Amino acid sequence: MIDDPASFGSREYFLYLALLIFARGMDFLSTWIATPNLVLEGNPLAKKLGWKWGLLINVVLVFTVALWPLSAIIVATASVLVAARNFQSAWLMHSLGEEIYRDWHLQRIRETRVTLYLFCLAGNTLLTAAIGAALIWFSRLQLVPFAVGMGMVTYSIAVAFYSLLAIWRIRRATKREAKRQAAQDKSANGRVFVVETCSRPPDRIV
Repeated sequence: MIDDPASFGSREYFLYLALLIFARGMDFLSTWIATPNLVLEGNPLAKKLGWKWGLLINVVLVFTVALWPLSAIIVATASVLVAARNFQSAWLMHSLGEEIYRDWHLQRIRETRVTLYLFCLAGNTLLTAAIGAALIWFSRLQLVPFAVGMGMVTYSIAVAFYSLLAIWRIRRATKREAKRQAAQDKSANGRVFVVETCSRPPDRIV
């Protein structure tokens, strides 16, 4: 069956283990080139874990998931697609520096209409998911095309989720900054009014 487990230590197990090590390794490598200090990491959990704990958890993950061919191919497919996405901009992130790229990217997002951003995000994720769905539909439950299709759909969902999470955080931070700035402006205007009022010479009494 499509979800039959592989025997631990078997040739099939080591095949899926090698596939997972390669896929997760590419994800780690692309992330390290793009953001060695994880400043630009979009996954809050991975960012919190850091390199040391993230690597440890991934070692446990690949040795465990390799027992299940369907899950192994899904994880490997999604990981390779994430790595490819990272490599696309990793050179720019690396050359500009993490903080400068982050500030530049945030500014570009703030200057773009949210509807346009969401439309482009939908185009990116839905078109990829559509190919994955087609693979699933025509796979006739054959392991490789079915699992690759599932991996593409999983990748699309992950990109959409973390992109929307980032947009929500940016908009929330922008609103907080706007409120803080408005409060500071109001306070400053109040101080100016008090100074002008107190500095006015008293009217002469006739």
